[in-house]
Amino acid sequence: MKVKKKQLSENEIDEIVIAQANDENAWTIMCRNIKPLYNFEPATTDEEIRAAAIQFVRKVSGFNKPSAVNAEAFETAIEEIAAAAGKLLDSLVTPAPPKDRAVESEKARKRNQLRFGG
Repeated sequence: MKVKKKQLSENEIDEIVIAQANDENAWTIMCRNIKPLYNFEPATTDEEIRAAAIQFVRKVSGFNKPSAVNAEAFETAIEEIAAAAGKLLDSLVTPAPPKDRAVESEKARKRNQLRFGG
């Protein structure tokens, strides 16, 4: 059975985040496109770190794609954030065993079914 996902508008997402921020018992929400990268098997790739940096810069700047005049600043920010994120991931330690990507993906899929119906 194929599940049809509802696309939320930015306003709907903002309303959800605000409502959850006001509810101390609500789930914590991050930027919806930035996924946790630490302690996975197989290990996080440079491409995944860069993708998260791109999403972060897009969110902070409010631009999906910068104008030509801002392209250099946008790219510099992506490179610096990716480098900082990589350094952070390399320096973290935990006694917990690495999480399995397939298992975590299935958990996320089930959470999305609950959240968006299906």
